[in-house]
Amino acid sequence: MNIEVKVPQLPESVADATLIAWHRKAGEAVRRDENLVDLETDKVVLEVPAPADGILVDIRKADGATVTSGEVLAVLQPGAVAGDRAQTKPVAAPAPKSAPASGGEAKPRAAEPATRPATPEGSLKAGPAVRNLIEEHALDPASIRGTGREGRITKTDVIDHLAEMRNEPAAAASVPSPRPAVAETPVPATRAGRAERRVAMTRLRQRVAERLVEAQATAAMLTTFNEVDMSAVVDLRKRYQEQFQARYTIKLGFMSFFVRAAIEALREFPQLNASIDGKEVVYHEYFDIGVAVATDRGLLVPVLRDAQDMSFAEIEKRIHDLGQRAQSGEISMEELTGGTFTITNGGVFGSLMSTPILNPPQSGILGMHKIQERPVVVDGAIAIRPMMYLALTYDHRLIDGREAVQFLVHIKEQLEDPARLALQI
Repeated sequence: MNIEVKVPQLPESVADATLIAWHRKAGEAVRRDENLVDLETDKVVLEVPAPADGILVDIRKADGATVTSGEVLAVLQPGAVAGDRAQTKPVAAPAPKSAPASGGEAKPRAAEPATRPATPEGSLKAGPAVRNLIEEHALDPASIRGTGREGRITKTDVIDHLAEMRNEPAAAASVPSPRPAVAETPVPATRAGRAERRVAMTRLRQRVAERLVEAQATAAMLTTFNEVDMSAVVDLRKRYQEQFQARYTIKLGFMSFFVRAAIEALREFPQLNASIDGKEVVYHEYFDIGVAVATDRGLLVPVLRDAQDMSFAEIEKRIHDLGQRAQSGEISMEELTGGTFTITNGGVFGSLMSTPILNPPQSGILGMHKIQERPVVVDGAIAIRPMMYLALTYDHRLIDGREAVQFLVHIKEQLEDPARLALQI
């Protein structure tokens, strides 16, 4: 009996998904748990595995289709699969349901190869987007140096590998042009040298756009600024970095200081850790801190669950793990939802100052920026110090300016005297 391959149950907050790409064609042999197709939701890419060994006899949904939970994507004929897929005979495609409109005899279709080169199962450590890129360029994964966690290949690794190949004339000619990731509609040029093109927005970009507009329309956003002297944190990291890394196998970064400082400030000003639900205010007695991560697909905000119970090392490890999986597209929907407060760091891209936008339904977001040496007055004398501008955007419906300013000052005081973080004062 044939088996239907269906769209898995999507999270409650996700209505549908977009079919990005099939990894097998009708008539090809597949193995149990092999990824057949990638589905893109608002935030993550889901892989749909084969439920059994067999032949993919019918594909019901094409690339680009919008699908919902439980919809049939394909039909699988179960059975033993030969070790070499190249020896597997293709299954005839189902006959068309209606005759050609012209009434003439349909011309036979040229036979398509039943197989394509496959990477040995378990040998390719990469997310679905990266695997698609490797397949598009017909690359050998073994020749690509993976710089991700546990040797995982990232999109940057593939792009760098292609750049190296194109620097060699012989190799460059053998690299096929990639297929477009999304449909493009060319627009005729109106003047010489002036052309336009239209590209469909990804689901993630559409969702980001919706949430940004939602935040602007539903919250009374206001931003307050301060600056912090990072000398004490910089000195502390330099003094203990080697010992910290030797003991915990992770570098001591700046983000763990900001997460801990934010938690202590949220304890003092719980309105910043609350949200508005209709005519009620929901105060969260826990601290699920979202940390914004820029990926090739767009901005994602993985959440540190119960961050108040984490040590500096645990925060650094968790952020590193979430960031790596966000980049590779392997992060789950559950890890991207439910935060109570967000921290975003534009400083890694060189930003000196910005006004971050709230992540609904949260009532506050803290913006970090570039650490830059500037002249400041210290004890009546001018000194050069590593300074950072901080920005706090908050929902003025729930939080008054006095509370917002004091919240930011509390963070500043803890960062300028990190011993307070250890003592929680």
